[in-house]
Amino acid sequence: MTVWIVVSILAVVLSPLAWLRPSHRQSGQIAMRMEARRIGLAMQLAPQEWPHWLGQEPPNPCPQYHRPRRSTQPLCFSYWQTAPGVWVNQWREACVDEALLGHLEKLPANVFKIEADKQMIALYWNERGELSVLQDIASVLKALA
Repeated sequence: MTVWIVVSILAVVLSPLAWLRPSHRQSGQIAMRMEARRIGLAMQLAPQEWPHWLGQEPPNPCPQYHRPRRSTQPLCFSYWQTAPGVWVNQWREACVDEALLGHLEKLPANVFKIEADKQMIALYWNERGELSVLQDIASVLKALA
């Protein structure tokens, strides 16, 4: 009888430790973020105001992967992916720059937005997929930086 009391007390004491263990999804996100850091991308959770016309509601704050731009005359843009492979600007006009569109087509379907200003290029996505997806994202950001 004493053994069962000790076992039940230990179970009650140790059960909260199971809650501290990261879930499978959280472990995948941690691995993705560490790999991004290893290949030279910075990551942060950035609050965003998403347009009302975007098909699915992205998370807020959303994971943002970015890198600095080194070009002397960088092209500034902001495009949202409304459907897989369909990139539109803030006025819902399709991307017509063939060179840029060639890079955007390499991005996965779960990327919500890509934007570039004079200092950095950033990409917002839901961090789902294999590490090879991260390699594709890194190569696009590097090509556009």
